[in-house]
Amino acid sequence: ARMMMFGMHFMKDDAGRSMVPFKDVYIHALVRDEHGQKMSKSKGNVIDPLELIDQYGADALRFTLTAMAAQGRDVKLATSRVEGYRNFTTKLWNAVRFAEMNEVCVRPDFHPDHVKLQVNGWILEALGQAVADVDRALKEYRFNDAAGAVYRFAWNQLCDWYLEMAKPYLNGDDEAQKAEIRACLAHVIETCLRLSHPFLPFITEDIWQQTSLLGDQKRGWLAKAPWPEARHGIHANDHVMVGRAIEMIEAVRSTRVELGIKPGAMVPASLVLAQNDRDAVASMLTFISRLARIDVLEVTDIPDARAINVVAGQATICLRVEELLDLNAEIAKLAGDMEKLDKQIAGLDGKLANQGFVAKAPEEVVVAERTRREELAAKRSQLDDASQRMKGLLAAQN
Repeated sequence: ARMMMFGMHFMKDDAGRSMVPFKDVYIHALVRDEHGQKMSKSKGNVIDPLELIDQYGADALRFTLTAMAAQGRDVKLATSRVEGYRNFTTKLWNAVRFAEMNEVCVRPDFHPDHVKLQVNGWILEALGQAVADVDRALKEYRFNDAAGAVYRFAWNQLCDWYLEMAKPYLNGDDEAQKAEIRACLAHVIETCLRLSHPFLPFITEDIWQQTSLLGDQKRGWLAKAPWPEARHGIHANDHVMVGRAIEMIEAVRSTRVELGIKPGAMVPASLVLAQNDRDAVASMLTFISRLARIDVLEVTDIPDARAINVVAGQATICLRVEELLDLNAEIAKLAGDMEKLDKQIAGLDGKLANQGFVAKAPEEVVVAERTRREELAAKRSQLDDASQRMKGLLAAQN
């Protein structure tokens, strides 16, 4: 009320009439400890924000509070969350360093609508969608959703996928493709810095002032730079096709982990694709093979009965693992692991079925035990799936 009254007293229009200083009021959540308890000195659970800033940086704390500020829900603050978002700022910094090491620089003549490479179309479509998501969330005061959109784009799409997909082009001999990758990467990082600035003002401003990525252009302050424009829909087809390739890579990676295949091992494989999909996927085989660690021997329309078949959307990847795994030994090992998990799950079931424990134990302890039980059950299900895959492959070989 006082802010409104003082504002109307001191803010006048040209005619000397009082002006309403603001029309919207945002009431932020209460910051609690990681267990949802209100912080107090008597409980000894107070987290000093200045200590967090000294340890992890102001940007990490700012992003943590923003990412957790869901409407109608209190913030459960844990130092581990702040540390996690500190790692996010490091990830962004390393992406810029990677670009600088590969001689990436903003080109004034670059136009995002005219890219030819599918990977560039994919990242530009993702960037446009991220800007639109942040715009929408900020307009609706959903600051956590805005921070989440920035995080997903910068960490998952830019750093985890696009940089990896760009490496073969940057290390290749085709100068035209290399030039397009460099120009597109510069555009994406420059836009990402502007998009991230409200959430990470210090590190983004520092990068903006120091990076060679922006070239000799007069850069000024990032805080005064134009807000990015949401441009999406132009490269929608590239986004779909590269998205399918990513789905294939993720499916193969998940299966490799389930089967215990060494990360560096190349797995012989064949791809089962519909005839009308082969040309589109063929252009992406290089980074599918590189990122999934598979050696594609053929593209066919018949699944391999002697392989472990991994379904990813409309494609099937047939992994020939018989020379990489001792199937009988792996099945026995999985059976032992599942037996241990069964005992742990049974113990937790007994504890949670005890009404005395549920009634007397602190709520956060009960919740933690239930969460642990769910995690163990999910892991047990994954091991069982892997065991069934191996048994099926063993039966096909015999």
